[in-house]
Amino acid sequence: MSLGSFIRKQFIDILQWNEDRDGVLAWRHPMQDFEIQYGASLTVRESQMAVFVNEGKVADVFGPGMYKLTTQTLPVLTYLKNWDKLFESPFKSDVIFFSTRLQLGRRWGTAQPVTLRDSEFGMVRLRAFGVYSYQITDPAKFYREISGTRDEYTVDDLEAQLRNMVVAAMTTALGGSKVPFLDIAGNQGLMSQSISEQLAPVFDRYGVKLDNFTVENVSLPEELQKALDTRISMGMAGDLGKFTQYQTATSIPLAAQNEGGIAGIGAGLAAGAALGQTMAAGLGVGQGQPAQQAQPAQQAAPAAAAVDPVARLQQLKDLLDKGLITAADYDTAKAEVLKKLTS
Repeated sequence: MSLGSFIRKQFIDILQWNEDRDGVLAWRHPMQDFEIQYGASLTVRESQMAVFVNEGKVADVFGPGMYKLTTQTLPVLTYLKNWDKLFESPFKSDVIFFSTRLQLGRRWGTAQPVTLRDSEFGMVRLRAFGVYSYQITDPAKFYREISGTRDEYTVDDLEAQLRNMVVAAMTTALGGSKVPFLDIAGNQGLMSQSISEQLAPVFDRYGVKLDNFTVENVSLPEELQKALDTRISMGMAGDLGKFTQYQTATSIPLAAQNEGGIAGIGAGLAAGAALGQTMAAGLGVGQGQPAQQAQPAQQAAPAAAAVDPVARLQQLKDLLDKGLITAADYDTAKAEVLKKLTS
């Protein structure tokens, strides 16, 4: 027998895992031709657990601590091996270490929009994303259901499956919540709790505990978001009549600063009134109200000219008192009115 073969045949005295690489959930201690001797030492560190597997069957499970391997510390394996008292010869058994550390900041998201029925917008397609954390709590169950006979099982391997379960639970929660899309932002905390409660038993089936689940954002696809923005803008406009009055009021001081002073205010007011009537007539038709004959914009100027001179002078005086026009503008406009009376 060569020296290399002799060394490989030596008994394993210490079994341990240093976790020298992040993201590994399960790691099989390299055995091959190696054998474990009676009285060997097993070291399981904090945030670890170890499982002995004999001929494909899970035998003994060890939590954190240092163990001397005997028939007393390996009761199930002793039974499977039919050891009566002590085993003096070396034996072979798969020893798999599992990391029980919290896996924090794991991200999830819907790869495709989820189509749901909304009480306000009808059928909508939503996207959602967030974070969650978990840890292995039952390594024997995790071995049977997930990791199996692989030499190494990583976080990425597990999350390919977990992500599908998360999205399925998210779809169920959104569809059953009956919360309008516009109110979802204010209910993300409750939604996170609801989804967490749905996922907890599913994770437990695989020997995994769901520690935390958070919904960070629920959004619409870009084209639907644009349509929503348009609807919001229309809602912000409110009453078109009041909107027209507001625009007219804000235009008075601006007109006073332009060339020609206050002289063009009457025409501007008339044009604004005509525009408001035209818009109101158009809206009335769309809502089933009888349409009114819109007055041509060309009639606005004559209508303004037919204003009672006394009323016009009173309007100018009110504007001056409110500080909306200057004294010079008031004198100019007043002179123009009086000129029309004497001409």
